[in-house]
Order: sequence, then structure tokens, then C-alpha cells
Amino acid sequence: MSAPKLVGLAGSFNRPSKTFALVENIAGLAAEKYGFDNTIYDLTDVGPSLGQALRRDDLDNRAREIIADIANADVLVVGAPTFKGSYPGLFKHLIDLIDPHELRAKPIVITATGGGDRHALMVEHQLRPLFGFFMAHTLPTAVYASDRDFTDYRVSSEQLSKRIGEVIGELAAFFPGRSSRLIAAE
Repeated sequence: MSAPKLVGLAGSFNRPSKTFALVENIAGLAAEKYGFDNTIYDLTDVGPSLGQALRRDDLDNRAREIIADIANADVLVVGAPTFKGSYPGLFKHLIDLIDPHELRAKPIVITATGGGDRHALMVEHQLRPLFGFFMAHTLPTAVYASDRDFTDYRVSSEQLSKRIGEVIGELAAFFPGRSSRLIAAE
């Protein structure tokens, strides 16, 4: 039996990126707990055809493959940097190229990063409604991280780590019986 597939998407072009680091941290811990196969992308992976595409067919092969990987994932961890109180436009454009039925009922961990606490509600006011349109299952706990939660692009805050642990625990509702104990026995 193959392991469920987790795809992480960091809506940033920056490398290194705190958003990518947050998505990678959550994906890694979720893989450890549930035995997921992980792949993580950022907007640089999607490439320059994203900005020129009016439709999915306008994307180059690599970008189409990434969207197919997102659509075929069993679970998503999505992160966006906060840009002027919302997510970046090209991140939204990528999401717009996904057919709504492709994310229907898919569990999604929503995350965001920003310079300070004043953007913390971006996950609730921007990301949750976005994925609600797709009728995806955004997990109850959203994760927001500010600059002070990282040291050298690694999660270093105890409070953030606790919140990450909460959301990873919520995945159990979608993957009953898949815990680190069960996986070790396989």
C-alpha cells in the first residue's frame, strides 16, 4: 500500500523563505507522524510561465505538473507570505488555475508568514475563504508565524511549535489509524 501524498506549497519566490521553512517544517512533522510522502514547491518551482498564463494550458510542462501534483495530493500544506494584508497576486493566480472540484473535500493546513502580529488574521480573512470556495477542508487550526518565530529560516519559537503540533494532530481525523506507531509496524 502506498503512502498518502502530502504536497506543500509556499506562495513565495524568495529563497531562502520563512514561508517555505514553515511549510517544510509542518510537512516534515506530518510525514513523521502519518507516513506521508512529501513534495514541497514554491513559486520559483512553478516558473515564469505562471505570470503569462491565462489558462492552465498556457503553462509550461513543469508548471502543469506542479498543479497536477497539488490536485492529486491527499493533503496540502499551503503557506503564503503576507503582502499588503493579503497573499501575493501570483500565488492567487496559481490557485485560480486549479479547477474547484480538484480541491473539494481535500484537507488543507493553511499557514502564513509576516513581519509582525498585525497580519496574523490573514489566514482567517484571506486563506480560509479562498479554500472555502473550493469546498476544501481547511483544518481548524491555522498557523501564522512572524519574523521573531524563526532563527536562520528555521522555526525556533516554542509557541509556534505548539500550534504546529495542534494542526498536525488535527490531520488524524482524515487519516485514522495512520500514526507513527502504526507506520513503524508496517
